[in-house]
Amino acid sequence: MKKILFALFIISLSTTIFSQEKRKIITGKVQDSTGVIKNANIINFKTKQGTFSSAQGLFRIFVSKGDSLSVSSVQHSPKIIIVTERIIAQKNIKVMLKAATYTLAEFELKRHNLMGYLGIDSKDVPRNVQDSLLKNIMDFSNVDFSQKDFEIDAIEKERPPEVNTMTGIIPMIAGVAIVIPFQNSAKLWALRKDLAQKKAFPYKILSELGEKFFFDELKIPLDKYFHFLEYCNTLNIETLHKDGKLLEVIKILRTESISYHKIIKKE
Repeated sequence: MKKILFALFIISLSTTIFSQEKRKIITGKVQDSTGVIKNANIINFKTKQGTFSSAQGLFRIFVSKGDSLSVSSVQHSPKIIIVTERIIAQKNIKVMLKAATYTLAEFELKRHNLMGYLGIDSKDVPRNVQDSLLKNIMDFSNVDFSQKDFEIDAIEKERPPEVNTMTGIIPMIAGVAIVIPFQNSAKLWALRKDLAQKKAFPYKILSELGEKFFFDELKIPLDKYFHFLEYCNTLNIETLHKDGKLLEVIKILRTESISYHKIIKKE
C-alpha cells in the first residue's frame, strides 16, 4: 500500500510540475463601449486561479494553451475566452464586455377608489361583502370544544424533544463528529493537502514578493518562472515558506538566481 501511495505521489507531482512549466503570464485589458472596467473578475477555470483588473482595466494571469478564462463584472454580461497559441505568442489580450440589460416582468395596475386609510376605506366596502368576510373569519363550526384536552398551546407540546443521537456512536472532538471511512484515509488526505500546497506555492510566492522582484530584480524569464522555483526547491524553499521564514526564502532566491542565469545561458 505504501508503494502504491508513493507511486501516485510521484506521478501527480510530475504531472503538476510539467503542467506548470508550460504555463506563461499574459497581460490583458478589460473595457466596454464607454471605457475601461476596473475590478473585473478574471478566473482561469483550469488552474482555479484568479485576479482583478486595475483602475486602468489591466491584469496579468498565468495561462497555457486551451485554458478557459472567465471575465465578469457587475452590470456586464460575462465572457469566456479560450487561450490560443496566438494569445500566448502576443502575450496580450483585449476583452470587450457588453453592458447587461435587465427587463422587469409586466404587471397590471388596477384602478381603485381606496384612500389608504382603514377607517375611510372600510366604509366604502359594501355591507354584504363585510358580512361575508366576517362570517368566514369567525366560523368555528369545525372546532370541537367538547374535547377536554383542547389547549391553545397544543402546538408547543408537539415539538420533538432535543436528543443527542450521536453520543456513543461516532467519535466526537469538541462536539464535532469525526468520520473515518477507512484506515488509510488520513494519509490520503495529507497527501492531497501536500499536493495542493505544492501547486499553489508558485502563485502565493509571486503574490507576496511581486512581479518586479522576480522579473525585474532577479531577471527571471517569464517562461522559466516555474522551472526556477523547482531549481531553488532543492534548498526546501517551499518548506521554509510554509514555516513563515520568508526572509530566508528571499535570500535563497537571490543567491540561486545568479547560478541559474549561468545555466540557462549555456542552454
